[in-house]
Amino acid sequence: MEYLTLDKKTELEGELNTLKTIRRKEIADALLYAKSLGDLSENAEYHQAREDQANIEERIVHLEQILKNAVIMDKHHTGVVEVGATIKVTKKGDKEERQFTLVGSEEADSMAGKISNESPLGKALLGKKKGDQATVQTPKGDVVYTIKEIA
Repeated sequence: MEYLTLDKKTELEGELNTLKTIRRKEIADALLYAKSLGDLSENAEYHQAREDQANIEERIVHLEQILKNAVIMDKHHTGVVEVGATIKVTKKGDKEERQFTLVGSEEADSMAGKISNESPLGKALLGKKKGDQATVQTPKGDVVYTIKEIA
């Protein structure tokens, strides 16, 4: 099961459509051109086009699988941390408040404050309430976060 926002689902559907229509045709054209150059055993253009074709087909299968199993996240409305929630936390020993949005792995982007529900921190936060503590095991030892707000 893959959790997605509606925006991310639309983005992935667009990418899938582009791969199936435009990119497949571009690769087919590149293969035809490469074949026209002659000897395929030492034809770099042909081998590159075949590799590109395999990568595109692999990405198509991956996107189709994600979209088939996608669960669209609604806006968060409960008092517990779940996928789709925006959480404000403080790390023990640190006064700075941090904000994260819990998302599915396909949308995770730590620079944008989006953490995966499958990440160690995401797993530790799931199901917690405001005021609860979540402990994350790291190579340097346990890190404790206190949940300040759930939106």
